Amino acid sequence: MKSLNEDLKTGQFKQIYLLYGEEAYLKKQYRARLTKALLPEGDTMNFAHFEGKGVDVKSVIDLSETLPFFAERRLIVFDNTGFFKSAGADLADYIKEMPDTTYYIFVEDEVDKRSKLFKAVKSKGRVVELPFQDENTLKRWVAGKIRNENKQVTEQTIIYFLNKVGTDMENITKELEKLFSYTMEKTDITKEDVDAICVTQIANHIFDMVNAVAEKQQKKALDLYYELLALKEPPMRILFLMTRQYRILFQVKHLANKGYSKKEIASKTGLHPFAVGKYMDQAKYFKTSELRMVMEYSADIEQRVKTGLLTDNLAVELFIIKYSSK
Repeated sequence: MKSLNEDLKTGQFKQIYLLYGEEAYLKKQYRARLTKALLPEGDTMNFAHFEGKGVDVKSVIDLSETLPFFAERRLIVFDNTGFFKSAGADLADYIKEMPDTTYYIFVEDEVDKRSKLFKAVKSKGRVVELPFQDENTLKRWVAGKIRNENKQVTEQTIIYFLNKVGTDMENITKELEKLFSYTMEKTDITKEDVDAICVTQIANHIFDMVNAVAEKQQKKALDLYYELLALKEPPMRILFLMTRQYRILFQVKHLANKGYSKKEIASKTGLHPFAVGKYMDQAKYFKTSELRMVMEYSADIEQRVKTGLLTDNLAVELFIIKYSSK
């Protein structure tokens, strides 16, 4: 990201940019900043956008050969075309001789670094990976946004905020905007402010419910379940999310027992690094055999609902009661 920020600061741009990785917010932000920097605002004549699989490479090349209309550049943006996993070889050959007036921005979730196109872009342009940000980076980012509003907050409150709203940077931004509006007349942001205005993500709600089950806090676990029902979450979706949580705990515990680091576990499971630490702590409450039994019981209870032996609401209640009993 450092080299990309330097390009934006100096105005010395590469002809091709590839932005890839899991963090959708950063990809969206940098795509917008590059587009604004490379083209005058409102210039639709020299801008083209291709999205999704099945983009015709010949059409792209034909457009790329067209000189810009009363402008310095023609910009073409590609979103998740899959060119870096397949079908990008012809474009890789072309970009070696593309006109100096044509610029590309590729935005992808995944790329194959062995692909011909990846190597061609890396040779001629700028490749920037934008992965999930780690806990310290997220904390600094949130703290910076709060400082920009001339407000103060403790590190403990930032951690509490992130645990509540999740690690998606776009959602964090929206929740911060609500928090700033709510605390307009205040200088300090507190946990009480976070609780008053910020929405707990369903995944975090499920995490708290599993935590309550693990700690044998049956009333708390059931109260959290009834809160989800009040939010119109279907019981079987809640059961699915709880089972998914136990499956993640099983994977995390298995990898931790094998000696893998938090970063390695995040990479192998596709979890956000910030979340891995929480899962590792929660997994300590369970034995591996217990987690396996929970998943098996979940499959059994789901089958009983499908065959009409149990109602969906009662099935989830029985699930929670069984594993939260002292």
